[in-house]
Amino acid sequence: MENGIIFRVTKAITRAERKKAELRREIIDASFECFAQRGYHATGIADIATTLGIGHGTFYRYFENKRDIIDHVIDDLIAKIIGALATDNAPDAANTLDEYRAQVARIADALPRIFFDDPRIPRVLLFETTGVDADLTGRMLDLLDQAAALTAGYLRHGVECGYLRADLDIANTAKAVNGMMLASGIQGLRAESSVDCNALNQAITRMMFDGIRAENA
Repeated sequence: MENGIIFRVTKAITRAERKKAELRREIIDASFECFAQRGYHATGIADIATTLGIGHGTFYRYFENKRDIIDHVIDDLIAKIIGALATDNAPDAANTLDEYRAQVARIADALPRIFFDDPRIPRVLLFETTGVDADLTGRMLDLLDQAAALTAGYLRHGVECGYLRADLDIANTAKAVNGMMLASGIQGLRAESSVDCNALNQAITRMMFDGIRAENA
């Protein structure tokens, strides 16, 4: 009998925790939507609460304030981007130029696609976060540095394996490649169709491997 009571109590706690986690997730999603549509500064806690049909008090049981919630929104968006770099796309996954070309094609499709399919993501990451405060701006600049270091890892591996040129300026090439991808993310805010996005991805990939010099030049 005692074990049955313990089981029922444990089960009830688990259900309550699950509902709590679900509401927390809903608050993050609603905040992301409000920040993307209204802008961070124009969004109030009331807007987020109204979107979900909850009271202010409920919001504050999960997050301290609006500044707290945007950190969680950013964590969520970064997790989506990192998810595009799965095992098959790890920096040391390619051992030949053909494998690297295929890897770049996968990344060129996965990463920009995140931005193109949901323009709210670049809008929040690139425009809203940098206007919040110095700490958040610093966090986004650190993220760019980390992205450059990650791209440099791909290039360094290619040089070590011999399928990329030995005299490659790894650090600056990494920044140049990331700059092209960042620009494509911004362009995605105005792209009118998926064809525009695909063409942009192909142009970036061709620039990386073939350059812009004519074959007979």
